[in-house]
Amino acid sequence: MAVYTQVSFDQADAFFQHLGLGPLTRLQGCAGGIENTNYFADTATDRYVLTLFERLSPQQLPYYLRLMRHLALQGIPVPDPAADAGGNLLHSLQGKPACVVSLLAGKSELQPGPQHCAQVGAMLARMHLAGRSYDLQQANLRGLTWWNATVPEVLPFISADQAALLQSELAAQNALSATADYAALPRGPIHADLFRDNVMFATEGEGPAQLTGFFDFYFAGDDAWVFDIAVCLNDWCVDTASGAPDAARSAAFMQAYSAVRPLEASEQAVFGTLLRGAAMRFWLSRLWDFYLPRQAAMLQAHDPTPFERILRQRIAQAHTPTP
Repeated sequence: MAVYTQVSFDQADAFFQHLGLGPLTRLQGCAGGIENTNYFADTATDRYVLTLFERLSPQQLPYYLRLMRHLALQGIPVPDPAADAGGNLLHSLQGKPACVVSLLAGKSELQPGPQHCAQVGAMLARMHLAGRSYDLQQANLRGLTWWNATVPEVLPFISADQAALLQSELAAQNALSATADYAALPRGPIHADLFRDNVMFATEGEGPAQLTGFFDFYFAGDDAWVFDIAVCLNDWCVDTASGAPDAARSAAFMQAYSAVRPLEASEQAVFGTLLRGAAMRFWLSRLWDFYLPRQAAMLQAHDPTPFERILRQRIAQAHTPTP
């Protein structure tokens, strides 16, 4: 989250009252993330996130908003978009497409253990299955087409060794995309960005933390479910400092996921290569945001280095968690 478009308290208050959500009591810009303008917004009774979309078009946005509504109706804990009197989930504010969604309870777990990873794995599998009945389709906008277009843009800013690694991995991913195993992968809506800071946990009393929801679906798209798993494993189940896979967390995640939806043979066949592809995708996007940034009033650009380390680890170890 970041702030590219300034919204005053009075403007937001009028917007919320138009949606029938009541007068605002607090409005605070969000510093995390990089794609959209986000504010935390409170009323006397509820807490929300106000988002103004800076890159996504009004034509693309119904996919994400309706996906969240669909998943919520299927029992998946996700933010629920607020509709206006006409039932529209997509609105306009400051000349930008905008939405308001409910704020999930709890907080992110930035130092997860196996029990956290197991909960994420099980819920991700449930989300994939729930998405099978979703009636809209939209390609993963940060998938292979974007990788091929973006690699040339970042090459002038990185070392020769890094450029060789990036180009070599891109070639491997292009080669995989032409195989029969890749064509056979089960697909549907994926989150595509389910990092630690996009999941909430809450604790009641002395009990263990319980997952309360997934959020930030604005990278979602139709793609291979196993790619979504790979994205999660590269964040939830690695040592942050070294990028090395964590066996206990990986096993907990995969066992919980597979208990809900066992992986198919085609997914097993490409698993290791897609772990590398998922690492490359976030190394590439962070290089792009780091060297070709947009101006924002509040912005914390992510360091690209951790995902370079993860990619090198995945290549060196050929680590494939056993479902």
